[in-house]
Amino acid sequence: MAEELELDLVEISPNANPPVCKIIDYQKFLYQQKRKQKELKAKTAKIVVKEIRFGPYTDDHDYNFKLKHAQKFLQEGAKVKAYVFFKGRSIVYNEDGEALLQRFAGDLNELGKVEQAPKLEGKRMIMLINPLPKKIK
Repeated sequence: MAEELELDLVEISPNANPPVCKIIDYQKFLYQQKRKQKELKAKTAKIVVKEIRFGPYTDDHDYNFKLKHAQKFLQEGAKVKAYVFFKGRSIVYNEDGEALLQRFAGDLNELGKVEQAPKLEGKRMIMLINPLPKKIK
């Protein structure tokens, strides 16, 4: 029957009793499967992580400038990875870096929730902030 119609005989489920076969155009079938996979992939949520770098002694103007960027990132739905980079002997004063990140988290608490508290990794103190879910009106 498949040869008469100039189509392909495709085995759909070989483990069934009896096995299930279809008479279809195999190339068209493969194309449709690829298209479905592509659509599913496009619909998945992409997690974007934006980084903001501070020094241990970041001035108020620079802090406010970076805070506005972080607020914009969180409103767009991206995660924010804020970190303080310690150079040389400034690592001795890592409490100042932690205080800066805690202040940053406090200023962003209405837009985001802290996923990872400030943690020292090498010369960096890192903190992750997730955006809060958007409220449906």
